[in-house]
Amino acid sequence: MPALDGSILLAFLRAGDEPVSGDRLARELGVSRVAVWARLEKLRKAGFVFTAAPRRGYRLAETPRHLEPSLLEAHLRHAGVQTPVEFLAACDSTNSEAERRLAVGAEAPFAVLAGRQTAGRGRLGRRWHSERAGNLYLSLAFRPFLPPESLRPFTLWMGLALCAHVEARHGVRLGLKWPNDLLTPDGRKVVGMLTEARVDADSVRELVFGVGMNFIGRPQDMAEDVRQVAGTLESAVGARVDPNVEAALIIRALLEAWEQFTEGTWRRAFRARWQKHDVLTGRSVRVGLRGKPVAGVVDGVDEEGSLILRVGGRRRAVVSSGEVTLRRR
Repeated sequence: MPALDGSILLAFLRAGDEPVSGDRLARELGVSRVAVWARLEKLRKAGFVFTAAPRRGYRLAETPRHLEPSLLEAHLRHAGVQTPVEFLAACDSTNSEAERRLAVGAEAPFAVLAGRQTAGRGRLGRRWHSERAGNLYLSLAFRPFLPPESLRPFTLWMGLALCAHVEARHGVRLGLKWPNDLLTPDGRKVVGMLTEARVDADSVRELVFGVGMNFIGRPQDMAEDVRQVAGTLESAVGARVDPNVEAALIIRALLEAWEQFTEGTWRRAFRARWQKHDVLTGRSVRVGLRGKPVAGVVDGVDEEGSLILRVGGRRRAVVSSGEVTLRRR
């Protein structure tokens, strides 16, 4: 009865520090007190800790340090998220799973979350290390029916929305490294984004936006080939974070950003957010393209999210896609 577990946990979330009585839970949920007690025992075995308040009920004292379906459901409901969210203990890639569901006609928008990925991927076919439980492996799926050119600034906007959310919630200013990485204040990569689309002649029919975010752990515990560059939200915040509440609030923030994008209101905040979170302007970079790489000094982005480079004298180059590498001066 996962829905009942979620409803029980939601009651504790809404109660805050106040105890919740078994009688109240039984009455509000329409079940017996024995059924409530049995579900609490099940949740205890799953890693939840409830403390007793004599003659007053129970308090939720501790929750698991990984994404847990019932707790995630409770936080999503507490945050007012109505979009369907499917949690999988493991999958190959949440983007691939979202694409498969779109292909068989699943109603969009929806979200897919995984406790871990066995074949997570980033841009340009790179592997995204995602075997560690407790982090965010998320894909949002849409059927936008928008002209392809209108989606050029989409990934940047979603990244900026995530930066704004983290700063508002935790007071930590992440940096956006064009086009799809978010960095902690000390320059470690904490978020990677991957946007994939099915495009007809004049319309984007299916769109999947994938986010990988490191919530917990230490860089030294990560895979050897990423520990020098990867960071975590916990390390940036300097305090313990709850993966379930973070996931629920990020999903809400990204769905709100999607609504702003489709409505066109995103443009009001785009420039200010870019100036606040951009980490490349003024830096000397090389941008690898399908053709010849372009080297220059970053001079911001245009209204469509393309990177502007000064490549010598007053000459400028506008780059709509590519891989950025910082150059030594």
